[in-house]
Amino acid sequence: MGAAATSKRLEMIEQLIAKGSLDPFVHYGRAMELRSLGRLEDALGAFRDVTARFAEYVPTYLMAAQLARELGHVDVARDFAARGLAAAQKAGDAHTASEIEAFVGLL
Repeated sequence: MGAAATSKRLEMIEQLIAKGSLDPFVHYGRAMELRSLGRLEDALGAFRDVTARFAEYVPTYLMAAQLARELGHVDVARDFAARGLAAAQKAGDAHTASEIEAFVGLL
């Protein structure tokens, strides 16, 4: 897909959010779409929003931590990883918890 299609996807996601979507996947999708568009700082901000609004949405943390590391924000990456590990353990998500632990080992 070209940039136009990707931008259209972001537009559709943002419309859902503007209408009050409380689906964490929609908000997470916005962050992922911003990342795919190369709008990395915007994506990091969107990941922060997701973790603030939907702290229990486990997939957000690892993606946010990876992006923060990519941007050179190692302390931010560590924070996302620590909060993600706690959220994964609380949710009983051993797979994501082990992925986060492996990520922390790379920092």
